[in-house]
Amino acid sequence: MAGKSLNRVQLIGNLGKDPEIKYTPSGTAVAKITIATNERFKDKGGEWQDRTEWHNVVLWQRLAEIAGEYLKKGGKVYVEGRLQTRSWDDKTSGQKKYMTEIVGSDLILLGGRGEGGGDFSGGSRGTSSGASSGGGNNFDQRMPEPEPAGSGPISDEDIPF
Repeated sequence: MAGKSLNRVQLIGNLGKDPEIKYTPSGTAVAKITIATNERFKDKGGEWQDRTEWHNVVLWQRLAEIAGEYLKKGGKVYVEGRLQTRSWDDKTSGQKKYMTEIVGSDLILLGGRGEGGGDFSGGSRGTSSGASSGGGNNFDQRMPEPEPAGSGPISDEDIPF
């Protein structure tokens, strides 16, 4: 069907490290987080195997600030967003490099009381009902508005990672 598509990612996992918070030259907050998801399966020999998959997530604006304030290494989190691939030219080799990451739009802290549980939602849906325990703090988090005409889009040089 032409015209219909869906780019949506939902993850529940644990943070591999504390969030990295940086700012674009125009002052927009950007957070980079890494989430680990685990899978358990039996191999051909009948032995249980564990596999960990690592996911790179980028959060913008207020959601990035919230991540920096409340997320900690090891914490359990739900993230919803979309996949995005960006490219750049490697400065040392001159080769074109690619990275696919999740641009987050909703964030729910899944820790219990005292572990920072809370629902931080965004996107065009407004707030989402959370499975979080310990808080229902909802924050508006929309994707950044395009830069005014003449200033151009945000380039890879503007992203601080």
